[in-house]
Amino acid sequence: MLKILFVSSEVSPYAKSGGLGDVAGSLPKALKNNGVDVRVVFPKYKTIKDEYTKSAEFVGSYKIKLEWREQSASVYKLQSEVPTYVIENDYYFSNRDGYYGYNDDGERFAFFCKAALDLLNTIDFVPDVIHCNDWQTGPVCVYAKDYYSRYLPLSNIKTLFTIHNIQYQGICGRNILGIMGLNDGYFTSDKLEFNGMVSFMKAGIVYADQVSTVSNTYSYEIQTGHYGYGLDGLLRARKNELSGIVNGVDYSQTDPSSSELIYKNFDINDISGKKENKKKLQEELGLPVKDVPMISIISRLVDQKGINLVIDAIGEILSKDVQLVVLGTGDGRYEYILKEFAYRHPDKISANIMFDNTLAQKIYASSDIFLMPSLFEPCGLGQLFAMSYGTIPVVRTTGGLVDTVTEYNYDTKEGNGFTFHDYIASGMMWALNNAIHAYYTDDWENIVKNALNTKFSWDNSAKEYIKLYEKIIAK
Repeated sequence: MLKILFVSSEVSPYAKSGGLGDVAGSLPKALKNNGVDVRVVFPKYKTIKDEYTKSAEFVGSYKIKLEWREQSASVYKLQSEVPTYVIENDYYFSNRDGYYGYNDDGERFAFFCKAALDLLNTIDFVPDVIHCNDWQTGPVCVYAKDYYSRYLPLSNIKTLFTIHNIQYQGICGRNILGIMGLNDGYFTSDKLEFNGMVSFMKAGIVYADQVSTVSNTYSYEIQTGHYGYGLDGLLRARKNELSGIVNGVDYSQTDPSSSELIYKNFDINDISGKKENKKKLQEELGLPVKDVPMISIISRLVDQKGINLVIDAIGEILSKDVQLVVLGTGDGRYEYILKEFAYRHPDKISANIMFDNTLAQKIYASSDIFLMPSLFEPCGLGQLFAMSYGTIPVVRTTGGLVDTVTEYNYDTKEGNGFTFHDYIASGMMWALNNAIHAYYTDDWENIVKNALNTKFSWDNSAKEYIKLYEKIIAK
């Protein structure tokens, strides 16, 4: 039986700030359902709800050496479908709010990486592959190759490093090497040195046996200067060990025929429930109850998500007979502008500057068009959630958006959305206008059904990862 240790800084539903948490919460379940012996490990944060930890089983504790200090790692096993372990340490995790953003993040996650590897001795589990995720776990690849490979029975363990977003790289000062227990020999351009600093992301890319990312298109994009954030040359050098696998969706959580979070259930055989959902959402948000295209944005309000394009074009959007519903938080200036427009045009826009999962599901189910004009998008889940509710995505042709959304063709009746290429407001409006036009045609119902039929399940993703694990082991 294939054995995998899945190492992540976030795991949904326990700790999640973005797509990484969704992946770490869903992929291991799909792997288990495909016959893999998989274990998951992540830090025990202060913000984890008591309901998840009160019945946790104490597994053991051990010391982790970090240069001038020795820290204790206490391990607990959660009650979960997949064996899931949390590493507890009050100094680094249990007494702090949030997950990231501290001056000693490098030290905190160096500790976690060492503790995750030492967990193997505590639970008597020897994986075939350690699956590492994003910069927080990059040092695992270094330790596994240069240290743990010296000791039986850990000498044959391989590593896979998955890049979820290369923009965030875990950049630390040179002194982090000593804290990690690494000498100055690692401070070279072919190892961990990056522009005079140390990059945890680079550590994973250099030392992993295989590198992957969360869509096929993104795996090519990050090999270019525009998307590689300084690591494109390294990724081109490792292109033969680089691949992309699109993330999946847990459709049991976004099924319009059974979801208890939306106003009225519907399915592909009778999509009339979408109009009832829209009416109820309009009432809840204080928008006029009328049959016009409802455009939704559920997103972090930051440049990466293309919110600057939305702001540039918002006057033109609101000049049309449409309604705009926004849900999310982010850059303060975008939050302010959206709230200001909602104040001036309460009949046109509802700006919900927060995040609420129940409201998100209602918006996905109720809106007609989902706008996602990202500057770059490693995979993207919003467009997948939207399509699962029959809401038509309008996206830019980048990353996972290319791999999941295809332009609707009126001749062949194929396609599930509308796309644009150039990262400019006029390009976005061209695609959005195409979607608004389609709403009033006889083709609209067919486009909605095409979206409902679009499936990117975790089961399919898990099968692709299993092939990749087997390839790594065979090497």
